[in-house]
Amino acid sequence: MKKLFLVSNFRNTAGIFKLLYRDYRGKKAVFIPTAAMAEKTGIFANYNKRLLKKAGLIPVTLDISKAEGDEIKEKICESDCIFVNGGNTFFLLQELKRTGADRLIKAEIDKGKLYIGESAGAIITSPDIEYIKAMDSPAKAPLLKDCTGLCLTDFYTLPHDEAKGFKKAVCKIKQEYSDKIHLQIINNYQAIAIEDESIKIINS
Repeated sequence: MKKLFLVSNFRNTAGIFKLLYRDYRGKKAVFIPTAAMAEKTGIFANYNKRLLKKAGLIPVTLDISKAEGDEIKEKICESDCIFVNGGNTFFLLQELKRTGADRLIKAEIDKGKLYIGESAGAIITSPDIEYIKAMDSPAKAPLLKDCTGLCLTDFYTLPHDEAKGFKKAVCKIKQEYSDKIHLQIINNYQAIAIEDESIKIINS
């Protein structure tokens, strides 16, 4: 069973998460802050880690950009769920592909492991991430040659609708891509909860 919880902002949707996934209390969550390492958002990554603890989970940090192969495999495979933080989507995808963590994550999700993606972590579940270039800079990922995403959804998540600091980028993406791909647009207070073929947009 494929289980995904995709959001723009975990801080505003942690309440939804706690209600939907009560069974994960006491479970281990591999916490991947890698996307934030390319932006000035490290403080928010730490806050998300604390929110996971408040939800009753046991977060185990894994920065894909710094970890070795054995550590990456061990932490991803031995976790009960996977949390991928927001930040620069292109840098995140570059590091996932460079290390092979993308294949590990997909394999674990195929086994039924819960995936929690915030902003960049939600965007990479799309078939391709090229559409998000108006929001995130591809220059942060000079080694990324292939923008194919994890292909966990058949839609393209567009986070931060109407959010301060993102309005111009979101508007540009809507104008350029609305008639080309299936954009699933969410604001900072909404979550996309997926279980197999069931897709629900939940407001906090």
